[in-house]
Parts: sequence; C-alpha cells; structure tokens
Amino acid sequence: MKIGFIGLGIMGSAMAVNLLKAGFQVTLWNRSPDKYAPLQVLGATVAPSPRAVAEESDLLIAMMATPEAVRAVRDGDDGIVAGLSVGNGFIDMSTVDAETSRESQLLVHDKGALFLEAPVAGSRKPAEDATLTIMTAGDRELYDSALPVLEKLGKKLLYLGHVGKASAMKLANNLVMGGALAALCEGLALAEKSGIDPSQLLEVLDSGAVANPMFRLKGPQIVANGTFSAAFPLKHMQKDLRLALRLAEESGLPLFATAASNELFKAAMAAGCGDEDFAAVSRVIRK
Repeated sequence: MKIGFIGLGIMGSAMAVNLLKAGFQVTLWNRSPDKYAPLQVLGATVAPSPRAVAEESDLLIAMMATPEAVRAVRDGDDGIVAGLSVGNGFIDMSTVDAETSRESQLLVHDKGALFLEAPVAGSRKPAEDATLTIMTAGDRELYDSALPVLEKLGKKLLYLGHVGKASAMKLANNLVMGGALAALCEGLALAEKSGIDPSQLLEVLDSGAVANPMFRLKGPQIVANGTFSAAFPLKHMQKDLRLALRLAEESGLPLFATAASNELFKAAMAAGCGDEDFAAVSRVIRK
C-alpha cells in the first residue's frame, strides 16, 4: 500500500517515522521543507504539492494543527481533494470541528473516494512509541482496509460511526485534560503559597483516587517552573477548548468549568506561552 502523509509537526513527523519503519512506501508533503531530511533517510519520497501526494498514494493521511490548516491543504487546484480518484482513501487525523470533517467527507465523496476523521489522544511520546488512541468515524470500508496502517500508529482504535462523532470525542477528551491540568496547577500553587512543598502534594495525589500519568509527567515540570518543551503546544489546547465550547453551545450545553479553563489558557496565550507545552499555563496561575 502506498501511503501519503501531509503535516510533519510534532505528531506527524513521529507518525510518519513509524510508518516508514513498518515498511510502508511513504510520500510526504509539508509546508516547511526542513522536516523532510530525517524521513528521506528512512526511505520517504517528497512530492511538490498535496495534490501530487494524493495522486501518488492509495491512502493519504493528514495531520494538521487547525481547521484552517486542513482547508489550506485540502482545497484548491493543488489540494488533496484535487488529487484523489475513485477508491482512494483520505484519513484526516487532525483535531478539528465536526463541520470541517463533514466538509471533507462531502468533497472526498464527490471524487468517488473514501473518508475517515481520525483524531488521536496522545502527545509527542505516544506518537513516537505508536501508543496513540485513535478515534475514527466515517466510511467503515476505509477503516477496515486501513487497519494495518492505523495499528502501526496507535495501541487503541475506536470506530464511532458517522463523521462528527470522532471530532466530538476528541474535544470531550481534551476538555477533560485541559481542565485537569489547570486544577493541578492551581493545587500546586495553593500548596506553595501555604508553605507546603508542592512535590509532597504530587506524592499525595499519586497515592489517591486522582493518580494519573499526566500528573506524574507534568507535575514535576510545573514544580520546577523551568522551560516547557512542547509535547503538546499550549496554543493547540486553547484551540481545542474553544472548539469544545463552540460544540457545546451548538448543543445547548453550558460548560462552566471548561469556560474557566479556556480563559486561563487564553491568558497564557496573551503572555506569549502559545508555543510552549500546555503545562506553561501554570505561569498564569502563579502570577
């Protein structure tokens, strides 16, 4: 199977490496060509446009940062859709809103191709280790045929039904993650202000009902208050919280805690933390 891969950011680069190591023939396109070299060493080829990637691939995967970025590589004369043909598959693994995914499905179906939305849960390390959780929705035929590919990227795969359900699942997942991280930051800040060693709070949390891998990973970084190398950029978390709030508004559901978390992440964005890891929101809380 010939695979196309578009979007070589933190996640996409690691995922493309795993496909190459699994022996797949992979053709790449990225807005910044400086990402190509390490993948070319592993055998990847480079195409001049998203359209050219689609024309050369049986299955095309995109991993973009925002709905706007998806549309930029999807649409137009040089876009993904222009290069699709009957029987091809397009899997969009970007975290976007359901409207963007439904737009993609309509455009892809108009070309006689198949479509899946397939956002992932996980950051840099799970992407590198191929232990992502992959949430899919759309054409079941494509899900079944793409399983050998998806299994090289994640450890847990879910098929959720019609397009829009995977987008909603990912946004629900990330609003919980963002809210939990904000609560951890506030708890550590309160402990410190009360004269308690915040590292001891981490020990207490890890021995109780709220123990989880994210707290173990991010807690020491927050306590150290150093630089936050981006495993999951803060700007992407804020984007996901914004999309979750929009989805909830469309559904008539108030999300009070998520709205508060979003304001914290917006303040961190205004403070220049957007390109740091989302744990950098702790700086706003400390201030």
